[in-house]
Amino acid sequence: MPSPSALTASLRSRLATALRDRVAGPDAERRAHAIWLAPGERRFAPTDPVCRVQGHAAMYAGGMRALLLQALHPLAMAGVGEHSGYRDDPWGRLQRTSEFLAMTTFGPVEAAERMIDRINRLHETVSGTTRDGRPYAATDPHLLEWVHIAEIDSFLVAHQRYSRTPLTPAEADTYVDQAAYVATRLGVPEPPRTVAELERALASYRPELETSRGALDVVRFLLAEPPLPWAARPGFWMLAAGAVELLPGYAREMLGLRPPRPLRGVEAVALRSVAGPLGVAGTRAVEWALGDPTELRNAPDSSFVTG
Repeated sequence: MPSPSALTASLRSRLATALRDRVAGPDAERRAHAIWLAPGERRFAPTDPVCRVQGHAAMYAGGMRALLLQALHPLAMAGVGEHSGYRDDPWGRLQRTSEFLAMTTFGPVEAAERMIDRINRLHETVSGTTRDGRPYAATDPHLLEWVHIAEIDSFLVAHQRYSRTPLTPAEADTYVDQAAYVATRLGVPEPPRTVAELERALASYRPELETSRGALDVVRFLLAEPPLPWAARPGFWMLAAGAVELLPGYAREMLGLRPPRPLRGVEAVALRSVAGPLGVAGTRAVEWALGDPTELRNAPDSSFVTG
């Protein structure tokens, strides 16, 4: 009969494999080698804030928060809805996004630059018109900035809430500055460089945000109908609860994620006391799995760190 430690190691390995298969896809091992083990100069050191944030398990809840927040911009949502195939191939889109983030954070500089160039070429093919006649294009610097700031704000907020070692204020500013490099390469002329600038940028987009049909579809798809077997949904919903709790109040209101009006007075307390612990528990489970010593990213010569 296997020992308790062997059973624990087996469970950890299975959970790590399940996460890897979903997030990195069937080609996970090749991607891992290309990102974490391939030779070449890296743009960032493993202890840099951008690596600490974007290598942490809180990225799972942060990524969901980012999707929900980004969906509130109708032009950005139109591009996602019409061109990304998130409903037909949600895991493929997640795998492409996670590979991009991992490569541009941890991968060799030359490979990261090639991937950025490929994304820029792809953006040139994405344009159209919303249902009410407004044009959009994935190369629009204004829309690119919204996607960027909603994303890095979500990653940072999740890390600060769920990491055992959150960034100091100075490190948080450095994170925003380091994350700006990829934004500039994707076509954002002047991305925020500090947390204060990030907060001002987010506030400036508030008048443009709407509760569109596309935004509500993302809520249904992500929170009510996740493309997962029932056995995997409880863990997913723990992370989703954390993501919803991390959203700004106005975003929860616009997305219909607030409780009935009689309960509004206790909303903040209820979210913190229920959804917050669920998010912590889900993140801790992912963090434990990601620490599996058999994972390539945890090899002695890997650039991957958690914190």
